[in-house]
Amino acid sequence: MSPKTTTKKSASSQGLSAEERAALKETLRERKAASSKQEMEKAALEAIAKMKEPDRSLAKRIHEIVKAAAPGLTPKTWYGMPAYANAEGKVICFFQAASKFGVRYATFGFQPDAKLDDGNMWATSFALLKLTPAEEAQIAALVKKAVS
Repeated sequence: MSPKTTTKKSASSQGLSAEERAALKETLRERKAASSKQEMEKAALEAIAKMKEPDRSLAKRIHEIVKAAAPGLTPKTWYGMPAYANAEGKVICFFQAASKFGVRYATFGFQPDAKLDDGNMWATSFALLKLTPAEEAQIAALVKKAVS
């Protein structure tokens, strides 16, 4: 063995979980696909279609709500999950499937560019088990506020 031989550190030895490694790979694919709004929305819809129930139904409905509440946002994928970006390409809100990390509930969340500030403390993500008209109205109102 020569003195210049090095060993390649595996991602797991660097502390990344399998889910985190998959998210990094998905991010690279997303950057390559970000050539047009139509392709980005297609990728978001494909990500939704790949989800298991009940995540798929929740994500489909979230997609409809966000598009109706903020037609100026562009659907795209973000770490393999559906997200919605402003004209500058910054993610405003996103859906994370419960199955993504094997947790009990899906999440609908907002990023820092969302205009949700309310005093010194406000919610930036919400656990979702199911959507009723009340939750749908709340999500639509939050999305409208986020882009105002």
